[in-house]
Amino acid sequence: MSVPSYEVWAVAGMPEVRPGDDLARLVADAAPGLRSGDVLLVTSKIVSKAEGRIVRADSREEAIDAETVRVVARRGPLRIVENRQGLVMAAAGVDASNTEPGTVLLLPADPDASAAAIRAGLRELLSVDVGVIVTDTFGRPWRAGLTDVAIGAAGVRVLDDLRGGTDAHGNPLSATVVATADELAAAGDLVKGKAAGLPVAVVRGLGHVLGDGATAAQLVRPAADDMFRLGTSEAVREAVTQRRTVRAFTAEPVDPAAVRRAVAAAVTAPAPHHTTPWRFVLLETETARRELLDAMRDAWIEDLRRDGKTEESIAQRIRRGDVLRNAPYLAVPCMVMDGAHAYGHARRDAAEREMFIVATGAGVQNFLVALAGERLGSAWVSSTMFCRDVVRKVLDLPEDWDPMGAVAIGHPAQPPRERVARAPEHFVTVR
Repeated sequence: MSVPSYEVWAVAGMPEVRPGDDLARLVADAAPGLRSGDVLLVTSKIVSKAEGRIVRADSREEAIDAETVRVVARRGPLRIVENRQGLVMAAAGVDASNTEPGTVLLLPADPDASAAAIRAGLRELLSVDVGVIVTDTFGRPWRAGLTDVAIGAAGVRVLDDLRGGTDAHGNPLSATVVATADELAAAGDLVKGKAAGLPVAVVRGLGHVLGDGATAAQLVRPAADDMFRLGTSEAVREAVTQRRTVRAFTAEPVDPAAVRRAVAAAVTAPAPHHTTPWRFVLLETETARRELLDAMRDAWIEDLRRDGKTEESIAQRIRRGDVLRNAPYLAVPCMVMDGAHAYGHARRDAAEREMFIVATGAGVQNFLVALAGERLGSAWVSSTMFCRDVVRKVLDLPEDWDPMGAVAIGHPAQPPRERVARAPEHFVTVR
């Protein structure tokens, strides 16, 4: 039985690349011995140079801004961003190394197309069928240090999907998809080096990785599958700004554990006198939700009739509560005033209660933001505050628990509408 092996070496003799150079011809001249089945690893910098992706160094920050479509994380001057190519990396890939003084390089506009052009050129010049990978240097979440990865590819199976197979012990492989193109890029980096002036490498002996139709764009994880799409502070801001009042939900059930995680976030809110004024009643069964909402509806109808409202007007108002009735999960935040100070003075006692109300609101806001972070929609509806006695009776709550509305929770039935822009300066007074 033969043992798998391969060779990798750097290509010597590559000249300094200038805008407009034909990279395929330069490679063919430096490596005329290329064979079909080889994989060519080309540093993105020389591709960028050949394609004229050069800007003045004093425009670097502007270039980063221009190449950025989304800021993922920011720490001081360092920015991790998603760039125009869909890659998440530092400074959008704008690079000041291995370029003439006073200039910086942008990444190739379409690295997959660049790889395909080099491959086609080598086929014409040398009559060989090789794979081509355009590489760039990346940092990685969870890991120190840098490594080369594939940002462009042609003629290479960039991913090796092993799902559905078994390992050496017969265990099923259910999640194993190997990033073959990235592994090849890293292998080439071992011989190219960062400062050796050797921008091209060849891997031989792995002809099985060649194949048409794949591109490096397939290595970019889709947003829906990316659990680490934002940095920590950015994720907090995202959850705050993306929180919406959701009034229509799908029938998909809500994970009770997700709601409890949101409660854990809620009870970190500030409160007076080191108290804990929050209580959350979680209505996880349809029976509990229906009993509460039916009792609240009956109490509301009775109040409206006492106010002289017409039956048509009452029906319209009752329909406004459908957001609660249609939600697959309800939470009733309550305020308790354990630990409140009793001053025996009307103004001070009223201020004390206000402090507890504010603290409860802070807890509910934490709760709503945490639900958004769990990708759950919510609507905080104040109706329980108008019939607290009814709510306490139906839910069998202590007399000193004040229901502070109800929160409808579920998976949004449609994407949220764009939020109306609010300029912060309209809400700020500086003294």
